[in-house]
Amino acid sequence: MAPRKKFDLSILPERPDLSFEIEMWEKGFRFVAGIDEAGRGALAGPVAAGAVVLPEKRIDLYEKLNGVRDSKVMTPEDRAFWALEIKATAVAWGVGFVSCTEIDEVGIVPATYLAATRALAKLKCPVEHLLVDFIHLPDVEILQTSLVKGDARALSIAAASILAKTARDALLVAMDNDFPGYCFAQNKGYATEAHRKAIADLGPCEQHRRSFSPIKEYFSLFPPVAGE
Repeated sequence: MAPRKKFDLSILPERPDLSFEIEMWEKGFRFVAGIDEAGRGALAGPVAAGAVVLPEKRIDLYEKLNGVRDSKVMTPEDRAFWALEIKATAVAWGVGFVSCTEIDEVGIVPATYLAATRALAKLKCPVEHLLVDFIHLPDVEILQTSLVKGDARALSIAAASILAKTARDALLVAMDNDFPGYCFAQNKGYATEAHRKAIADLGPCEQHRRSFSPIKEYFSLFPPVAGE
């Protein structure tokens, strides 16, 4: 198998645009859903996926969502603002979650696919084509286009990334009250130095992914008691 050609970052647009959506609309696909995930690399909490269908005939759509970017390059305040604008503008949107327990059972890649299918199941329209950030969903019988750096190129994927990120962040903030000491409200479950120290000092909680390092290594040293 030939090695995958390195993506040319110089072709990235200044902000996500509608070129891929327009291409699909012109081919007759009216309902095109952008898909993206959040939380795949975290140590705790669920993985989330967003799905967004933008309106085909909204001529002011590009300017209406002019602040939408890849969620990773936005501030929390901007993500919160644009999440509301996306929900108000979209034909349909949905967010799906897969818990840490399910992640441990099936693995993070299948769990990411599952989160995407759960997000799609919440869409109240007959989706005809998917624009997906990097991955291909193997068990979804809908035509798909997988885009490298899709959240920086396609507006619907960027919108999906914002909805997935804001919904997941809100869950982790709420978890901070139930599982104090891990700073979930700040780290959102990711492997910050403070989070790793809390795991070492307190041990993992039920929201930690036991199949991920360093939680996996912790339990190899301190096996849980029966029934835990």
